Amino acid sequence: MGSNNVLEKVKQLREITGVGFKDCKNAIDENNGDIEKSVEYLRKKGIAKANKKMQRVAAEGLISISEKDNKFSIIEINSETDFVAKNEEFIKFVEEISNISLTKSGKMDEILKTGMKNKKNVKENLVALISKIGEKITIRRSDFIDSSNVVNFSYTHTAVKPNLGKIGVLLSLDSALDKKKLTVFGKQLAMHIAAAAPLSIDRNGLDQKILEKEKEIITEELKNSGKEDKILDKIAIGKLNKFISDNTLLNQEWIMEPKKKVKDIIKEIDPKQNIIVKKFVRFKVGEGI
Repeated sequence: MGSNNVLEKVKQLREITGVGFKDCKNAIDENNGDIEKSVEYLRKKGIAKANKKMQRVAAEGLISISEKDNKFSIIEINSETDFVAKNEEFIKFVEEISNISLTKSGKMDEILKTGMKNKKNVKENLVALISKIGEKITIRRSDFIDSSNVVNFSYTHTAVKPNLGKIGVLLSLDSALDKKKLTVFGKQLAMHIAAAAPLSIDRNGLDQKILEKEKEIITEELKNSGKEDKILDKIAIGKLNKFISDNTLLNQEWIMEPKKKVKDIIKEIDPKQNIIVKKFVRFKVGEGI
């Protein structure tokens, strides 16, 4: 590794950790120039403090969707401030990585190793961008839907550019329905998912831990009501069923006609009920951070 390259990495490490030149140089030497391992090395030594860049909260940023030949990928890249999320260099970085994500089927470990236009890999460019912009930036999560026997759709909410915004949705439908009719419904359903934020397609897809947590909250809420146990059990079951309806796509109220559920709309469009929701992905910037 050339001396100029070492100095550049030391500079980047100093920007990220706030640690002095000597300790950064030592960390780079000890970890063969790997910035991420050097950050970890300094933290283990107790030199890099937890309040430095890499430990700050990055809950702003952008969702980006890329598509080709009925294949779609979605990725979330975070920054600390919305100001940086609007920075042209950050936007270009997100767009290029989004295109890489599509070629790598949304597999994060492969995305990070892939070379970008400047011949450096994603991981190296991420570190360089953190150093230049002065904020923590993270490539948080990615997903992918392929083209096998399904029709796929996407939707981006609060888009700053096409397929680049604060909420992104991917949707896969399996149907023999007329393509034009299915396309109208698919786009509407993707918008519904963005607005209604379902957790799963139906009850079977709900995480058991989420249901247990909700039961716990409902039980605690009803504990001091003074009602008989039998009545409390009925109320608890009712509340849990309401939670399931509110959070499962097929049982949610259709945003365009709230008196009907999504499954009712599917039945109206195709009485034989041949429209099957195979998968959906919904990313909202910073959600759960």
